[in-house]
Amino acid sequence: MGKKIIILNGSPRRNGNTSALTAAFAKGAQEAGHQVTEFSLSTMRINGCLGCWQGGKDEAHPCVQRDDMEKIYPVYREADVVVLASPLYYWFISGFLKNAFDRLFAIAECDPHTRNPKKQSVLLMAAEGAGFEESEHWYDRLEKHMGWQSIGKVLCGYVTQPGDIAGKKELTDTYELGRSIQ
Repeated sequence: MGKKIIILNGSPRRNGNTSALTAAFAKGAQEAGHQVTEFSLSTMRINGCLGCWQGGKDEAHPCVQRDDMEKIYPVYREADVVVLASPLYYWFISGFLKNAFDRLFAIAECDPHTRNPKKQSVLLMAAEGAGFEESEHWYDRLEKHMGWQSIGKVLCGYVTQPGDIAGKKELTDTYELGRSIQ
């Protein structure tokens, strides 16, 4: 049986380079028999985390805020693999992805014994340059802090305008990463 994969796409460009990466990944994963659900975070109403420590009291509504995270929570809970996709903005992931990621804490509050659900993870990023170090540092620490297991990352630099990624090796790498999930 295939795995359930959630893609959190933090790009505001529906047809941008990050979206090309997520499309290639999804195609490979679906061809390998996996179920993929992608959320385009820039089109959703997702408030920032309030840091209120009031989540986790209602499994049907993990966070006290009622916004579009309610669509993400059930898919995230069921997912085996979480794909974090973002353009590089000021040496880090986009605010859209950071907002959604912070709000996943409400799920951790639901079960104080297990905290964060154990997931496999993937990082996909596109950038006009190649300064991914800050984002990689954050992502690499998810294993330590959340118990996630990274199964790969694809970082595609020197793509500025939508379509710049066409023909780049990173698109093939991303497709192959999706196909390789077991």
